[in-house]
This record gives sequence, structure tokens and C-alpha cells, in this order.
Amino acid sequence: MAGPKASSTAARPASSSSAGDSSAIQSLWRTYNDTTPSRLKLVDCFLVFLMLSGIAQFLYCILVTNFPFNAFLAGFGSCVGQFVLTASLRAQVNPENRAEFKEVSPERAFADFALGSIVLHFFVFNFLG
Repeated sequence: MAGPKASSTAARPASSSSAGDSSAIQSLWRTYNDTTPSRLKLVDCFLVFLMLSGIAQFLYCILVTNFPFNAFLAGFGSCVGQFVLTASLRAQVNPENRAEFKEVSPERAFADFALGSIVLHFFVFNFLG
């Protein structure tokens, strides 16, 4: 038989759980805004754009058509590849990761990002035909 402590936790309404989730999300957002440098926020915005662009292309391919399939593969591959390159750039220029990337300066990280982006888009352009 369950004691009074077990019955009081079972009788708790579900709304208190969502209120706790909401405050956790608000706390996370507040901490992100307070501690993240503005350069990293710009990179994060670009990452969100790439993610939404890839999702839009995938949904268009599923719901409408995938007729020029090479175009879909090139566009989607471009979004995924650019996302990976940008996430790598973010990891390398994040001040909290300086211990792991001691030998990589932010300028070198951006040069690697730019060169990787040029090579990626060269292959994507050639894949289109």
C-alpha cells in the first residue's frame, strides 16, 4: 500500500511539469544571451538558417517533387556540408574551447572554413551537371 508521500506526487497536476520546463527553457535562453559572445550568436543564426533550409528542401522533395534529383542532392548536400563546416568553425573560435584548439587561431579557423566552403561549393556546382 502506498504511503501519503506517493499519493501526493501522483496527484500533482501536469501543468506544474510544463511550468518547470518553461522556466528551464527561459533560464537556458537567459544564460545563452548573457554568456555567449555576439560573434558566436551570429554563427548560431547561420547554423539555424542552414538547418531550416535543409529541412525546407527535404520537405519540398517529399511533398512536391524530386524531378531533378541531382538538384535536390546538390542543394541538400550543400546545406549539410556547410552546416558541418560552420559547426567546426564555431567549435574552433569558441573562447571556452581554447584549451583544445591551442594551435588554431581564429583567423586560421576562418581561413580553413572559407577554403572548405569553396571546395564544397565547387563539388556541388559540378554535381548539378
